[in-house]
Amino acid sequence: MYELLWLVPAFLLAISVFTWLRVHRAERLFPPEGKFVSVNGVRLHYLERGEKGGQPVVFLHGGVLRANDFDRVLTRAAAKGYRALAFDRPGYGYSERGKKKRITPADQAVLIHQALKALGIGKPVLVGHSWSGLLVLTYAYMYPEDTGGLVILGGGMYKEGYPAEKGDPISAAVTLPVAGKLVMYLLLATVGRVLANRVIASTFAPEPVPAGYREETLALWLRPSQFLANREDVLAFAPAAEQMSGNYARISTPAVLVVGGRDPFSTRDHSYRLYRDLPHARLVELSEAAHMIPHHHPGAVMEAVEQLLSISR
Repeated sequence: MYELLWLVPAFLLAISVFTWLRVHRAERLFPPEGKFVSVNGVRLHYLERGEKGGQPVVFLHGGVLRANDFDRVLTRAAAKGYRALAFDRPGYGYSERGKKKRITPADQAVLIHQALKALGIGKPVLVGHSWSGLLVLTYAYMYPEDTGGLVILGGGMYKEGYPAEKGDPISAAVTLPVAGKLVMYLLLATVGRVLANRVIASTFAPEPVPAGYREETLALWLRPSQFLANREDVLAFAPAAEQMSGNYARISTPAVLVVGGRDPFSTRDHSYRLYRDLPHARLVELSEAAHMIPHHHPGAVMEAVEQLLSISR
């Protein structure tokens, strides 16, 4: 029995080496494509296109990948003369997470606000997709004078109906002190691809997954740092939304809410509820769209931005 104990450290070493090799390969295949800005000791990665003198529009992705979710939208925004930026949220893509143990949507709003100030950007239009619906609302509540307007795409804004409303076993396990890291490494090395494929399919359904998206997600989302950031965000959403939703009626920033008629998540209910709660909101339902609006309906995203600016002037 005791002779077999050496297998435990050997197994752990093998898992660690396997994970390191996979991370190295992922970052070699899909390197950062943008610029970096450091605020409060945290380095954030972002993409920027368009003219610096144009109206700034800042795009914030949901819970799966990174700023590149807005590639097609950024191209259209730049062509229309906007200064378009898309951030990797803290812990995603090539942005650092920060040293705080639990990062909330409010913490992320602070970092994004500081980054925009460092870049000399004032009163941007904020475009938040999915999880970032709550993030941009939090930003507008915290920094009303620095927010030019909101566009929310298939957003999650309330605790009720959120997939992890009552918790999430996987997220709870991998965020445990000490043991969580071991659980995460074992999970990613064994069933990580199965889990990721399921997430990808459900996120896009019933629309198709774009060519290349699955490969990029399997590479980058399964890195321990990004997987942990995502799991922490899953757990942080419900309590933050419960606390923040009582303040929505106090947000005076104009907003355009865009939701897909075929979105399989609760975001349609969330959008109609927010339309009632938010004083200066308009709602657009795309009957043929599902959840991943930035990928499949980039034109509709820019139409929402321009609709917002027309009512803000």
